Amino acid sequence: MKTFIRVMSYLATALLACALTLHLCTGNLSGVSKLDQVKYLIETRFIGEADMDQADDAAAKAMVASLGDRWSQYLTAQENAAYSEQTANAYVGIGVTISPDENGFLVTDVQPDSGAQEAGILPGDIIVGAQGQSAQGITTSQLRDLIRGPEGTTVTLEILRDGESLSPEVERRQILTQVVSSQMLDGNIGLIAISNFDTRCAQESIAAIEFLREQGAVALIFDVRYNPGGYASELVELLDYLLPQGELFRTIDYTGKEKIDYSDESFLDMPIAVVCNQSSYSAAEFFPAAIQEYGAGVIVGTPTVGKGYFQYTYQLSDGSGLNLSVGKYFTPQGKSLADVGIQPDILVEVDEETEDAIYLGTLEPQDDPQIMAAVEALTNP
Repeated sequence: MKTFIRVMSYLATALLACALTLHLCTGNLSGVSKLDQVKYLIETRFIGEADMDQADDAAAKAMVASLGDRWSQYLTAQENAAYSEQTANAYVGIGVTISPDENGFLVTDVQPDSGAQEAGILPGDIIVGAQGQSAQGITTSQLRDLIRGPEGTTVTLEILRDGESLSPEVERRQILTQVVSSQMLDGNIGLIAISNFDTRCAQESIAAIEFLREQGAVALIFDVRYNPGGYASELVELLDYLLPQGELFRTIDYTGKEKIDYSDESFLDMPIAVVCNQSSYSAAEFFPAAIQEYGAGVIVGTPTVGKGYFQYTYQLSDGSGLNLSVGKYFTPQGKSLADVGIQPDILVEVDEETEDAIYLGTLEPQDDPQIMAAVEALTNP
């Protein structure tokens, strides 16, 4: 069967080439797409060397860019693989966090139950090589490419520890990335930071809520700043846990089909604040929108970006992908956020230095003006 398909593919290509040759010779190009004409001429007449895979990627990117939709994008095979890892909140690796060092890369953290932990790698170790190649003078992404590989295989690292050279063999495993982090603030106010609404967002968020309540939390702050959004299903599951019975989320796709998600009667009856900013996208906008429209909490920060379309990622034959806007979505009250976003109940702007520190995660909550404004709103409503 595979041989038959391959033969038919070759035959189709040959027939297309013959047809194009005939059309070019006769000057009659009707019925032949412009892209096919350009591609054929490059392949057969261009005097230099052409990478047609690269040309295909460039053409696809340009075609999507011509739509004028900032939310639609073409992903090369490599970009699509990285995007799939991102939305799965998981990747195959050895489980270390690294930062550049003059001798290579310093290991700053080792994930529990990872191949790195089992191999005895420790924070403070310096990775100076991988798979027989030096780690000096290369970028973090280049080292990652050396280390990454199929799950269950191994990579040999060269490690420096207190001047001693070690060569551990480390198994590559699936590593789950943390979606939600939480802590208790003064006044028994729980702070929950949600990094995205992709896989496991609702599960980890609800677990964090229940843990903080067990620790005595009397109110909650949800931080969705710099959150790029994610799956509507994760958003709906979390909102269903938080909000009383009613409409949560409405979508209308390219066929005109409408879908409405609802919350059941059970809900979390405690004070809530949501902190958002100009880099809260998609589900990270509809989350505070629903809280705001239900009157279930106070919204603090700066206006969100204003995304009103949802996308579907189509997997293409060569491993690339097309992330295409295929529908519109609306708040519980039926409002579109396109080019409008969420307007906070309490506007708290920050300077550039503070904004950078929030993005990098180096600002303690007590030094964060937006978090402190949320604390004040919950403490003195």
